[in-house]
Amino acid sequence: MNAPTPAVAPAHTLRLVLGDQLSPLHSWFQTPPDAGVVVVLMEVRQETDYVRHHAQKVLAIFAAMRAFAAELKAAGHRVRYIAIDDASNRQSITANLEALAAAYGAHTVEYQQPDEWRLDHALEQWALAQRRQSGPGGLRVLATSSEHFYTTRTEAAQLFAGRKQWLMEHFYRTMRKRHQVLLDAAGEPEGGQWNYDHDNRKPWSGKPAEPADLRPLHDHSALWATIEAAGVQTMGNPQASSFRWPLNRQEALAQLDAFVAHGLPHFGDFQDALSSRGWRLFHSLLSFALNVKMLRPQEVVNRAETAWRAGKAPLAAVEGFVRQILGWREYVRGVYWAHMPGYTAGNALGHERELPEWFWTGDTRMACMKAAIGQSLEHAYAHHIQRLMVVGNFALLAGLHPERVHQWYLGIYIDAFEWVEAPNVLGMSQFADGGRLATKPYVSSAAYLDRMGDHCKGCHYQRKERYGEQACPFNALYWDFYDRHEDAFARNPRIGMAYRQLQKMAPAERERIREQARGTLERIDTL
Repeated sequence: MNAPTPAVAPAHTLRLVLGDQLSPLHSWFQTPPDAGVVVVLMEVRQETDYVRHHAQKVLAIFAAMRAFAAELKAAGHRVRYIAIDDASNRQSITANLEALAAAYGAHTVEYQQPDEWRLDHALEQWALAQRRQSGPGGLRVLATSSEHFYTTRTEAAQLFAGRKQWLMEHFYRTMRKRHQVLLDAAGEPEGGQWNYDHDNRKPWSGKPAEPADLRPLHDHSALWATIEAAGVQTMGNPQASSFRWPLNRQEALAQLDAFVAHGLPHFGDFQDALSSRGWRLFHSLLSFALNVKMLRPQEVVNRAETAWRAGKAPLAAVEGFVRQILGWREYVRGVYWAHMPGYTAGNALGHERELPEWFWTGDTRMACMKAAIGQSLEHAYAHHIQRLMVVGNFALLAGLHPERVHQWYLGIYIDAFEWVEAPNVLGMSQFADGGRLATKPYVSSAAYLDRMGDHCKGCHYQRKERYGEQACPFNALYWDFYDRHEDAFARNPRIGMAYRQLQKMAPAERERIREQARGTLERIDTL
């Protein structure tokens, strides 16, 4: 295949921008454009195909990349954009870079450090190969920071050095102090508490009403046709003609404004709520914009704190929101980089079952699972309790293979990039890392799901029943999970109550639970 022809003239430097590095605030773009520098963006099968992605995820990233390229061009930067159907596209980031460097006569390639280990490793190895092949006068490949996060990749590992357990709360308080967030004049937490999690667990009855969805509508029908024609395999509803995810920083900022005004005041109360009457509730839906770097976490946290100080949102809501970004988001990134490579292959509990077919269709009689998976397929989004305590809870109780679960989460959610998804799924949700991240498995019977949501009321299965064809699958699976993993968890002080209850059960009852669980799992594809 012939190398691409340069658009205008030779260039000395190529600057690679990945699909999750769409920040116009990066220092690359804060100085006058240099005619010798070409910014490179590319749509490649290498990135669309490593797992099966949601259609909206592929659409959103491609559309946002194209919008970013147009913005850079308008600002005077030279841009080379390789579309998915470009005849010169080699469908590999490094292969395209090699061809472009030759075509432009460039002697330097610069890239922002990727957030996913596989890409970081691939670019590092490519840079090393260039040095070996080309010698001192050959192609230089240089990495720089994405300038996005509060912390460096290794900061969490340094903070926890010598500690047996990496407790997020310790990390979170350190971040609050270091960055002076929600602290009073004496340096103590506003309100006298670091954490208001216990105040943020209310079910939602329909009042106050879910805020209107103020995100703009886009028609990506032409782009979707291009993606399909290129042979990219996806899942879920593309919603190509009524697309609502942000394309640029301006739209992301408008979405932040709308959340602070209409969602944040009630976010705390209902952040854990499950409801068949609203899929967004009071969540910000900002994670996509954050994770592709249209927004910076610092500005999102500052906006939330400013709203509280102006009396426009309660402290418990603001603290809960801040904890997700300044605390959890930075923390899981630190966990990821400390334990890669190899973290994604963890399977501490030895779970081997394949995902049931309805994970790809939502066609199940379990109302809570049908809603969570159906919503995910429809909108490429589910909030953290749906991901952890509905889908993740079932996956762990049923003994689904954690790597398959990880790949499903990585593909289906629009905000899922491995640095944030893998620790959440493999550590927090599936306990596949053996407790490096979570201090206990996050599992529950139907009681929790009924307390936090309204799906049980119309479900085919009976939430209070443990035995029989219509017994809620979560019930027997919950007790069977603890029964079969007794060696791993019986001494865990956080779940001692479950084992005390198991020990009080007669042997015949425990065997009946095992039989019910076995029967449930034998017909898992038709639940």
